[in-house]
Amino acid sequence: MTQPNSIQSVLEQLAENQKANAEPQLSSRQRRARTVARLAAVQALYQMELAGEGVDTVITEFSNHRFDADIEGEPLAEADEDYFAQIVRGVVGEQSAIDLAVKARLASNWRLERLDSTLRALLRAGAWELKSRPDVPREIVIDEYVELAKAFFDEAEAKFVNAALDGVARDVRAS
Repeated sequence: MTQPNSIQSVLEQLAENQKANAEPQLSSRQRRARTVARLAAVQALYQMELAGEGVDTVITEFSNHRFDADIEGEPLAEADEDYFAQIVRGVVGEQSAIDLAVKARLASNWRLERLDSTLRALLRAGAWELKSRPDVPREIVIDEYVELAKAFFDEAEAKFVNAALDGVARDVRAS
């Protein structure tokens, strides 16, 4: 694993990407809040897997203690807390179907359980959005989770996330 990008630099890169692929119905502030919600959802899913905490406990913790906190010494931008909760609850509620969608895009000799916990959280959150939020353009979903992958991993894992989510998108979306 190479030196990961800072969370702040990833958020800045995502802001630049959003200018080109903006969700037209959202303001720039709302788009940034969704980006923060996606980052927090990945962190929450990771935390749930490692600590075995329940979905409501983790959502409450993030709402009460994390969304107003700092990341790497910088204040975290405002999060779309409702979107965060939708992602986390959606992944947990549909985990079997989401895992099947992701597994279908892994090499035949790979099991989802062999992947790093953070990578699983990224793929599950992205797959849930692709499957359950057709109102969000697939390019936005894939780009955002690829950029988030770059905050935690090197280029190889980011490319893996891109390929896997692109495959999931082809499987679960008509267009």
